[in-house]
Amino acid sequence: MSPLPTRRQFLGGVTALAALGGSKVTSAASARPVFSAQGNEFTFDTGALRGTLRGKGQSKGLIPVVDVASGKPVARSYGWFSPYRLLDDTHRYGDAAWSWPSTARLLPNGAVEVNWPAHEQLPVEIAAVYRWSAPNVLDFPIRVTARRPVRRFEVFLASYFEGFPDTVVPVGPAREFVGAPRSAGDWQMFPRDEAAVSLIKDGRWKHAPSPVDWTIRPSHALPLAIRRDPSRGQAAVLMTRPEECFAVAIPYDTEVHRSVYFSLFGRDLKEGESVGTWARLWIGPDLTNAAALDLYRAFRENPRTP
Repeated sequence: MSPLPTRRQFLGGVTALAALGGSKVTSAASARPVFSAQGNEFTFDTGALRGTLRGKGQSKGLIPVVDVASGKPVARSYGWFSPYRLLDDTHRYGDAAWSWPSTARLLPNGAVEVNWPAHEQLPVEIAAVYRWSAPNVLDFPIRVTARRPVRRFEVFLASYFEGFPDTVVPVGPAREFVGAPRSAGDWQMFPRDEAAVSLIKDGRWKHAPSPVDWTIRPSHALPLAIRRDPSRGQAAVLMTRPEECFAVAIPYDTEVHRSVYFSLFGRDLKEGESVGTWARLWIGPDLTNAAALDLYRAFRENPRTP
């Protein structure tokens, strides 16, 4: 098992650089795209994608996002990489992480750090960073620190797409990609293993509001999902680390949410204990399943490069 990123790696792993051009910053060592602070939100134009993070200062992910070449929107709802439900076997903490108070700041390397502080009703603090690794590659390290002991704590990480009706997930030792037809269930979850199934079924998805009855699909081979839009000739590939992701969840292909979810952590934490992981979104021209596996291999070898 590879080690979790240190706090230095988590925040970008680079020396702070002087800001250039007011609130917009860049790195002399890298041509990677950056975010720009615009009041209480953060805008970006990577050359491939244009849009906003934390629109109107709201605690959600990237939304809107527009594909520069076509001018068409590619994100919807609460956007890309939005921490959603915070769960354990006996509690759902509020409606969603996007409902809890949070703060955000532009880092010297052009990434954005977001913090959800612990409080009386939330026993953990959450820190995450949104960072462009390439014009079409978004990285998202996230770390949870318990301020009170928690049992089997989960961050359910959500990404929503405009279009992209078809989804596949690799399963089994042969890494066969399978789809998400409605005949398999409205809401489908691909667990890591049998221990993950016990987490999924421990009652956490019975909590109001909006309880979900998940159909358990075959175990995922990797925490990887591809959403495709044949009409646009585009694909979105989402990936994270298997050590901290106990399930990949999706609705049936054409269901209106057009979403991919990662069930992260699902473990006990003592007071003061932390756990973290890293997720990545690649979006671009449609690609083969084998090419998506190559992207995943590169991510595992070095998650801080595209």
